Amino acid sequence: MSATTTAFEFPLTRSASPVAAARRAEILADPGFGNHFTDHMSTATWTRDGGWHDLAVVPYGPLSLDPSAAVLHYAQEVFEGMKAYRWADGSVHLFRPEANAERLARSARRLALPELPEAAFLESIAALVRTDAEWVPTGGESSLYLRPFMIATEAFLGVRSAHEVRYLVIASPAGSYFPGGVKPVSIWLSQDYTRAAMGGTGSAKCGGNYAASLVAQQEAAAHGCAQVCFLDAGERRWVEELGGMNLFFVHDDGSIVTPELSGSILEGITRSSILSLAEDLGHAVSERRVSVDEWREGVASGRITEVFACGTAAAVTPVGRLVSRDGELVHGTGEAGPVTLAVREALLDVQYGRAEDRHGWTTRIV
Repeated sequence: MSATTTAFEFPLTRSASPVAAARRAEILADPGFGNHFTDHMSTATWTRDGGWHDLAVVPYGPLSLDPSAAVLHYAQEVFEGMKAYRWADGSVHLFRPEANAERLARSARRLALPELPEAAFLESIAALVRTDAEWVPTGGESSLYLRPFMIATEAFLGVRSAHEVRYLVIASPAGSYFPGGVKPVSIWLSQDYTRAAMGGTGSAKCGGNYAASLVAQQEAAAHGCAQVCFLDAGERRWVEELGGMNLFFVHDDGSIVTPELSGSILEGITRSSILSLAEDLGHAVSERRVSVDEWREGVASGRITEVFACGTAAAVTPVGRLVSRDGELVHGTGEAGPVTLAVREALLDVQYGRAEDRHGWTTRIV
């Protein structure tokens, strides 16, 4: 099927050895995150001469790659992260899948990969969720995490964009991020490492960005912190984002500020959603540069009353303290604040169908 085709289908080849129902129930009772995978995966292949073809849903299993595959040597790959949610009536819904399709296309352009048509992306997700719907957990804040990704599979060692690419979607049941209740996290301020620079790949969702953050994440863990916060690469002054989440600052007048997208910050879909939901809740919301000095001075003066982070995995996470080699900064009481909790509830209520979807963000699949 060529990239110009408007109707995309992913024919199903069922697994001959699916996980037994009893074992699946055992997994869904305590899935953790990224530990188990469903019985099938979506797949498609792109070649320079043939465009997109071989679209299918096939049994989940290992990939066969030539040792010289471009992705292994030059990291030409991009990915997405999204979830399917089971509502109280048993139906299964996606949250803003079109936004994930658009971001994957933007990331692909930046990494010199082919763009997957939005219709193909959406059907690859829907077909897999329909096939493995029994893997979507029920209860609490559980969900089915979906990982679409694209890798350069051409066997060659020249530094150029690959002429053969593979696209896949895998799915993994995920439990509640905060099974014992929402707890604030501590974050480490990285003053030696940066996540991305202007003109780099910071606004693309690619593996290299995350690999580059891991040494700083290790540093954070060594200081008792769950996440790391990066500053800009030029002045080491402006707050950008965490290793995998965007940041928000709540002020004493109820206004909410998030660092503006500068070309080196990933445009989070949860971030975008919160900008709208916070306004729905009556907050003045703005995107602008925030310096680490403003952060420190704002907390010290009481001007900044809450800080929270957001992303697909955790939804909204309160930040209790900022730790750096210059000392420790506790936000308010160090507990989750009322604005953070209200924003979190508003987001989850839409995702799980407990509130009216005023923005048209949810799509029923099953």
